[in-house]
Amino acid sequence: MSRRHKLRLFLFAAAAAALVPGTALAQGAGLGAAGELVDPEVLRVCADPSNMPFTDENGEGFENKLAELIAEKTGRKSVAYTWFPMVTGFVRNTLRANRCDVIMGYAQGDELVQNTNAYYRSAYVLVSKKGDGLDGVETIEDPKLSGKKIGVVGGTPPTANMAATKLMRDAKVYPLMVDTRVMPSMAEVMIKDLMAGTIDAAIVWGPMAGYYTKKSGADLAIIPLIKEKTGSRMTYRITMGVRPSDQEWKRTLNRVIKDNQSEINKILLDFSVPLIDEQDKPITQ
Repeated sequence: MSRRHKLRLFLFAAAAAALVPGTALAQGAGLGAAGELVDPEVLRVCADPSNMPFTDENGEGFENKLAELIAEKTGRKSVAYTWFPMVTGFVRNTLRANRCDVIMGYAQGDELVQNTNAYYRSAYVLVSKKGDGLDGVETIEDPKLSGKKIGVVGGTPPTANMAATKLMRDAKVYPLMVDTRVMPSMAEVMIKDLMAGTIDAAIVWGPMAGYYTKKSGADLAIIPLIKEKTGSRMTYRITMGVRPSDQEWKRTLNRVIKDNQSEINKILLDFSVPLIDEQDKPITQ
């Protein structure tokens, strides 16, 4: 498995591979603009059924809320989902099979889809208890982290930086692939372990850290890792993913993103997503 694909799996909380019947099949789609197989009446979304804070079957995730906004702004009458766990084969069995028309969150630069313009940028973050000796830490290279037990998901970009600074020797490594339909998210487990003192800090993808920290009710420090000087980058642009053939659909989504960025930001901030602009400054509204 490539490193990029491992990143993709963690960014969107991978579940175990098992097809879940979708609610909108390609047979029900009409021809959209330029003869593209994009349903002009229904926003057909490819999504994981148990992937908070991104998506779930109850429509509680921020990508669910974003889908509702996109449907409204593109004149769709409703949103329909094709559910499939976010694992190897996700794109092939959903978007590429014409069972749905958009993946609401996809890391920029992945060759499996055509990316829209990015609608947010976030980073891996360091989560720790305030006043617990790690105040002021902003990079994985900080000497204060030496000897600390840090929680991290195996195979994700922070592990390379931690290995370079010999932090993996004391790390608690959490599994990359879990079935979140029957098990809690590893991000949620890490936050609980941090509060229980099982680990001293956690390095987590920002949107997951923000959501599960808020859910815990704990007053924790969340520091975006935007100052790494060497190793893997910790910041990523997130786009929507469409089929390579759907050029007009991509242009439509790009216009919606441009014209509604403030509303998109509000949805994300309501879920405590750490938003970072292109100059690495926090976006707070």
